[in-house]
Amino acid sequence: MNPPPPYRRYALRRCAVPVAAGALLLGALAPTVASAAPATASAEARPADTVQQWLDALVAGDQLPAALAAVRGRDGRTRDYTSGVGDLATGAKVPVDGQVRIGSNTKTFVAVVVLQLVAEGRIQLDASLDTYLPGLIHGDGIDGKSITVRQILQHTSGLVDYVPFVDLAGPDQYIEPRELLDIALAQRPDFAPGAGWKYSNTGYLIAGLIVQKVTGRPVGEEITKRVIDRIGLRHTYFPAQGDMTVRERHPHGYVLPEEPGGQPYDITEMDPSWAWAAGAMISTNTDLNRFFAALIGGRLLPPAQLAQMRTTVPAEYMGPGARYGLGLASRPLPCGGLSWGHGGSLPGYVTRGGVTEDGRAANIAVTAAPSPEVRQRVADAVDAALCR
Repeated sequence: MNPPPPYRRYALRRCAVPVAAGALLLGALAPTVASAAPATASAEARPADTVQQWLDALVAGDQLPAALAAVRGRDGRTRDYTSGVGDLATGAKVPVDGQVRIGSNTKTFVAVVVLQLVAEGRIQLDASLDTYLPGLIHGDGIDGKSITVRQILQHTSGLVDYVPFVDLAGPDQYIEPRELLDIALAQRPDFAPGAGWKYSNTGYLIAGLIVQKVTGRPVGEEITKRVIDRIGLRHTYFPAQGDMTVRERHPHGYVLPEEPGGQPYDITEMDPSWAWAAGAMISTNTDLNRFFAALIGGRLLPPAQLAQMRTTVPAEYMGPGARYGLGLASRPLPCGGLSWGHGGSLPGYVTRGGVTEDGRAANIAVTAAPSPEVRQRVADAVDAALCR
């Protein structure tokens, strides 16, 4: 796929940055439902449904091609919602519970695998990176002997995020994880290990490399065996090398134009290698709800490791009251209590979601990676769905 010249600078240089914003965005803004929203709702949705109103507002008010959601309510029932157009070229409808690129939700899958290996005695959270990747993590002000596994999972390592420094020639370019790591290690750290908190995709490149070193298998295979197959996520996968497609029914993802009157660029097919263990996976809203519910419900980790994962530090970058554990974030809900999840952004797609202790779950996906303000409204829509 050969993109037009403006795409090279905008879509892959600037639009790569939202991977770093893959954590949840918080807030409690009231939705303004635009009139004449081009929307379709599943049979489960009612015209006055709050979730449908939010999705319609995102499509009509924020000019997003499509939005789709899966919500498990207090009654235990899951309801699916759609709004907008699934393919701008053909006008096709948004597929109910279609597959999307889930970006930084991938981090939670990787963290689960690391913590399973901790439970098996094969990794220690407070061991240095040099224990598993001797001599690899080094640079100006960087020493793998002084950074722990816990710190890379918690974003307290101080290692610079590599994503803003990635410059790709096109969406079909493959980059090795070690090349991405070299980009990060060429930068001085943001702070000394443990001296602060800053979201960094680099830590999850390293986590993926540790998983591969310890198990002798690709990180995607370990995620499939230890998580996807274990809890029956039928529509979730880690793309194989060179796989640029979204395999099942899906809405197309777009880069929105910067200039008025410009046309959205279809970026559905792309090589996600530059996101790798930090954000390459594909799933559905329903599968993400199932995954996070299984995780919080204790089906993927022993109690000791789940407790470690849920031990959090302040992460105000994500919003008021937000906290981050080991690949898992918590945020306060406007109706009380906490939501646990992650969220993800990748060129073409944004996903936000969360689950509660009492079994509620909601995940919403939109088919563009727009401004932080719009991503905030997607997160607000999740809050509204969980608080119905």
